[in-house]
Amino acid sequence: MRYPQGGGLTAERQQFREELRLKAAERFARGEASSVIARDLRVSVRSVQRWRRAWDEGGPRALRSQGPASLPRLSQEQFATLEKELAKGPAAHGWEDQRWTLNRVKTVIGRRFHLTYTLQGVRKLLVRGGWSCQVPARRALERDDDAVTGWIKETWPRAEDSRRPVEPG
Repeated sequence: MRYPQGGGLTAERQQFREELRLKAAERFARGEASSVIARDLRVSVRSVQRWRRAWDEGGPRALRSQGPASLPRLSQEQFATLEKELAKGPAAHGWEDQRWTLNRVKTVIGRRFHLTYTLQGVRKLLVRGGWSCQVPARRALERDDDAVTGWIKETWPRAEDSRRPVEPG
């Protein structure tokens, strides 16, 4: 499984698994037992039984790979356009604060490309494109970083030292 790259099997791995199913189909035709096939191909007996049912219903063609479970509905060009839209920021799309949420990205996709995605689909799309979830640091707009640094260096050590020393009692 290639989860870090967005999920699903690589093309090579899909090909390997299809070849396993087709080897099993040859052995189904010879009348071999599911447990023997499973042991030799190093797969579970349940998988072999599932393949045998598919083979009984549709022959070897039923065991061929169906391709990836789902393809991204946005093309590479459309995703590049989406990234440009996201780079403009939420304010450019009518939101007051500067946070991108899955719901907001879903809305931008709907407005720009006339496609509907679920929130989970938007998350998968963004992860596939290399985006990650990030939570903004909650800081006051009026925060003075120099004053905070000074307080940490000067005031905090005095407050920390004022504790009563621990002595054996």
